[in-house]
Amino acid sequence: MWHVFPLDPALNVVLAALLGLVAGSWLSVVAHRLPRMMEREWRTAMREEDGGAESGYGLWRPAWHCPSCQAALRGWRAVPLAGWLLQRGRCGHCRQPIGLRYPMLELAAAVLFAACAWRFGPTPMALAAMGLTGALLALAWIDLEHSLLPDAVTLPLIWAGLLVNLDGALAPLPLAVLGAVAGYLFLWVIFHFFRLLTGRDGMGHGDFKLMAALGAWLGLGALPWLLLGASLAGVLVGWSLRLAGRVGRGQPLPFGPYLALGGILMLLAAGRPAWLQFY
Repeated sequence: MWHVFPLDPALNVVLAALLGLVAGSWLSVVAHRLPRMMEREWRTAMREEDGGAESGYGLWRPAWHCPSCQAALRGWRAVPLAGWLLQRGRCGHCRQPIGLRYPMLELAAAVLFAACAWRFGPTPMALAAMGLTGALLALAWIDLEHSLLPDAVTLPLIWAGLLVNLDGALAPLPLAVLGAVAGYLFLWVIFHFFRLLTGRDGMGHGDFKLMAALGAWLGLGALPWLLLGASLAGVLVGWSLRLAGRVGRGQPLPFGPYLALGGILMLLAAGRPAWLQFY
């Protein structure tokens, strides 16, 4: 299943970076719209909106547009990264700034897709790894902005990880199943223990599901290192933000971005690059 495509490794990395730019543009749409779609669905279910959800509002419609004047971005203005740079970070219609987060997400996706192509070579496994890193990027961004890890992304990631490991691509299937179960249960226990001690919620349920997804992809053995790295990164960033006065004492910080970062690093760092096996 994980055979090599007949493609030069260097060209493979370049093509992956270009694919990452395109995917990053769509991921920015996902990160922006998915929480709003969930809010609209919730309001409709609670009957707090007379008109319900906006007609045609989703991940694919309406076309991507300026967040200030709503003018659609077409032609060269919609080209990932280059369009933002050529417009100097401003809308070509209203001249209002277009946030830096959009080109940052596109650039991050390009770098990570290229890294996946280098790590796994021109193989279907590289495409699967790109899908995982793209989903983790979107989840990290959503959690940073909304303190939310949507089930619409985390739950499919669990099943995708188990499917990828049917033939042990990243971990033997039994260890992938155990990784999913242990990842969820461990954070679930920590959550309830923290609540028992403090009376407060230390994390959201989405963190349990994201940890389960990473366990399904990377296997049981990766979880201790993943959790250790994510916890250390969270502590260091949290202390830095508090020392800088950016967050107050006791203010909760999202844990999802650190889990996502740990998952990406574990995915890319494990073992030697697969394409070297064929030279």
